[in-house]
Amino acid sequence: MVSDSAFLALFLVGLLGGTHCVGMCGGIVGALSMGAPARWSMHLAYNSGRIISYAVAGALAGLLGAASLALEGQAPVRLLLYLLANLMLVALGLYLLGVTRALAFSERAGQKLWRHVQPLTRRFLPARTLAQAFPLGLLWGWLPCGLVYGALATALTAGSAERGALMMLSFGLGTLPNLLLAGILLARMNEFVRLPAVRIFSGLLVLGFGLVGLLGVVRLMGWV
Repeated sequence: MVSDSAFLALFLVGLLGGTHCVGMCGGIVGALSMGAPARWSMHLAYNSGRIISYAVAGALAGLLGAASLALEGQAPVRLLLYLLANLMLVALGLYLLGVTRALAFSERAGQKLWRHVQPLTRRFLPARTLAQAFPLGLLWGWLPCGLVYGALATALTAGSAERGALMMLSFGLGTLPNLLLAGILLARMNEFVRLPAVRIFSGLLVLGFGLVGLLGVVRLMGWV
């Protein structure tokens, strides 16, 4: 199963992928900032719902992965899941290095699900209360996002629902600063995460996690 380094890798992907997160969810964050007296409470409610959805998806992915390993002849399944997880880590690392289309295929695949979820968000817009912001966050947590899907592929190898949820929680917490600290603080945060040295270091680190994992696959198959 995937190593504990995946938790750090997913946190970095969430944190350094902040520009992508703001592009995907920034409209909702901006809407919560307008005309809402309890601005920070609204943001916390929205982001709590969003991260809870990530954790639920991670639990489902972890459960699915664990169930597949219970099948007879599990070695090929285990190898396939491990290969998929590390390929997605490589794709996430490439995304952080600037290859922004590395995850586009996964977002296209998620559009079908989002077409069923999006109409449900209308009943909570405009969000003026915590009771509207929290369920809105729960729903927007299912917005098609390559970063989320890449993290979920890693959660498939978690080995259990609990560990899968924790892996996606790590990713969700990484996304939190960029979406919670909207406005001036967010702009300053974006200046930091856009620094070439920061993105290159983090991208190479995540890419390295994936490549080390792929090397493990090669060894398991007896190629070296």
